[in-house]
Amino acid sequence: MKPGAMTRTLLVSPDQPGAYPSIGDALAAADADAVVSISPGTYHEALFVNDHAVTIVAAQGAGTVTVDASSGEYPTVSANSVRLELRDLVLKAGDAPVVAVDRAKLQMTGCELSAGFGPAISVADRSEFTLTRCRVNGARYGLVVEDSDGTVEGCEFSDLSEDGIIIRIGAAPTIRTSTITRCGNRGIYVYQYGRPTIEACDISQTGHAGVAVVHQCAPVLRRCRIRDTRGPAVSFARGCQGTVEECTTENTALPAIEVAADATPTIVESVANRRATFGAEGAQTGQPQDTERTEQLLAELEAMVGLESVKEQVHALTDEIQVNEWRRSAGLPVGTVSHHLIFAGTPGTGKTTVARIYGELLAALGALPGGAFREVSRRDLVGQYLGHTAEKTAAAFEAARGGVLFIDEAYTLSRSFGSGGDFGQEAIDTLVKLMEDHRDQVAVIAAGYTGEMRQFLDANPGLASRFAKTIEFGNYSPEQLVVIVERIAGGDEYLLADGASELIQAHFATIERDQNFGNAREARKLFERVRKAQAQRLRQSGQRPGLDELRTVTVADIRVAIDS
Repeated sequence: MKPGAMTRTLLVSPDQPGAYPSIGDALAAADADAVVSISPGTYHEALFVNDHAVTIVAAQGAGTVTVDASSGEYPTVSANSVRLELRDLVLKAGDAPVVAVDRAKLQMTGCELSAGFGPAISVADRSEFTLTRCRVNGARYGLVVEDSDGTVEGCEFSDLSEDGIIIRIGAAPTIRTSTITRCGNRGIYVYQYGRPTIEACDISQTGHAGVAVVHQCAPVLRRCRIRDTRGPAVSFARGCQGTVEECTTENTALPAIEVAADATPTIVESVANRRATFGAEGAQTGQPQDTERTEQLLAELEAMVGLESVKEQVHALTDEIQVNEWRRSAGLPVGTVSHHLIFAGTPGTGKTTVARIYGELLAALGALPGGAFREVSRRDLVGQYLGHTAEKTAAAFEAARGGVLFIDEAYTLSRSFGSGGDFGQEAIDTLVKLMEDHRDQVAVIAAGYTGEMRQFLDANPGLASRFAKTIEFGNYSPEQLVVIVERIAGGDEYLLADGASELIQAHFATIERDQNFGNAREARKLFERVRKAQAQRLRQSGQRPGLDELRTVTVADIRVAIDS
């Protein structure tokens, strides 16, 4: 597609006027890089993609669209010498393959496949492919890769009458964090010079070997779990090489790793780890990551004035989350991580803005599902009678599900106001339980003055342990406050005359910075007074000002604003 060109979307819906009645009709009308978006329903047709690169997607998400070609003799989806992307589709075939590609680029995400006698997915003749979070449930073979390279990640292959995955004719795909189970013959069969890399996979309940290697092949198996197999966990035939690193075997035929007389694989003994995750279970623990969005958010954070220590700590949290996701995708254990934080410091130091960015970072990194940013205070959480507070707090927590619950002036919850029951304490006690029960679904950020937040954390024995850390927001310096004023002015298309910035800096240098100092709020309030001073000056001049006069703020305007 040419730079700047618009992607064309073709809607498929048998009942909607103006839409294409069948997927085949839409494909016939599609041009290069078109998106075929399918309305919910079952479509009894076989799809052929041979002319243009195309994306075929369920318009309303996974499980809503079924393409069923089981009564015919052709593959449900065929692609030749093109780029094909399939998303969130349920695909069914009879004796033919479900998806068959030759000399093509295939990308499948979130699809479910089943077949009768044919293989679910057949990739051949120097094709490239990426399978992510797909499920094959019932077929002769789950995946057949011939003379092609690609990646399988977070997929499940189950109830196969013969082999789960076949790798042959020099194919060298990477199969990572996937599950292969209930196979009539072998879990993975590698032959004719195959060289796959198989990492953190869970292979079980096979009628023969978990992984069988023959015909001069050299696979690499890393941190896989192979169990409940009638044959050995891994078998190497004559002339084969390869590596088996830190794999675990359970309830297999003996020897668990069978090596023929002149086979020369390298075997590295496993290191037992009860916390390790294998197969699709490990891949599904986290959400997909958006690297581009992550970088945009970090750039947005860096663009904020000052807050160097805050930025450094948010970067450190981001790095930890990123590495944890990499470890998880590699099948390595990941410790429990709390995303709840304390933001301590004086008002106007960017706590709310940083909290928003942090929440979006958690979503972009896959640590949270992605949801609302909900800002609340004591009045949003505390009710008027016993039991009302727990209800209000739970409702606020639910509204923030997937995102951030930002509690401003959280220390007020630990104070008693007037006579009667202390319902603020009830809110804290409710939060403690919700934060633990739903720590992977909501990030709670409690903000307030540094000293008062220490008292807040003492209000419940388990409260402090729910928060990962406290991030201190310091006062802005006079120089930083000048930059904030300049940005506010620039955003409203005002220009500061020569000497104005120096006068503003001198003014902020004289103000006492106690806990009531408003920081950026003081900068905004000052500029509001500056605008009023400029408006009064221009209005009293007796003539209509020109464009430059309307935009320019003078030193005299600054002095009037400061004196007022």
